[in-house]
Amino acid sequence: MEALTRILERLNAYQVEYVLVGGLAAVAHGVTLVTRDVDVCLPFTAENLGRLAQGLADLHPVHRMTPQHLPFVLEPGLVQRLKHLFLQTDFGALDCLDEIAGAGNYSAVKQRSVIADLPIGPCRMLSIEGLIDSKQALNRTQDKLAVVQLRAILDRPSTQ
Repeated sequence: MEALTRILERLNAYQVEYVLVGGLAAVAHGVTLVTRDVDVCLPFTAENLGRLAQGLADLHPVHRMTPQHLPFVLEPGLVQRLKHLFLQTDFGALDCLDEIAGAGNYSAVKQRSVIADLPIGPCRMLSIEGLIDSKQALNRTQDKLAVVQLRAILDRPSTQ
């Protein structure tokens, strides 16, 4: 898990605009399930993807969904064609998405996000309600388990 948070530290250091979504966001909200990757929703602009590429360059990022595990290199014209990036880095897997099932595109996801003070510093992540909607839309076994915990966290009485 520590290696995964180092990916977020790197995104923050290079000022990549993103919202943390998926399993790591659920864990940050208090879910006790294990996650093996970092899922982020981000605007796929040339500037933002350039910052992403710079931030990951020395982590040897490769496209993990290609049989050849091709290196992640931003070539001219590629930015306009990208919708998702499924990368493997020295710190672990990073999934970059421009849209989240049940939550919408980056702009909609950002509107449904909260800023959390994590050990790595402030981090924008999808709200509990947004995660519930997203995980219900995905409807996988691990997502159903996360929804149960997210609802319990949401319904927990405040101690303030």
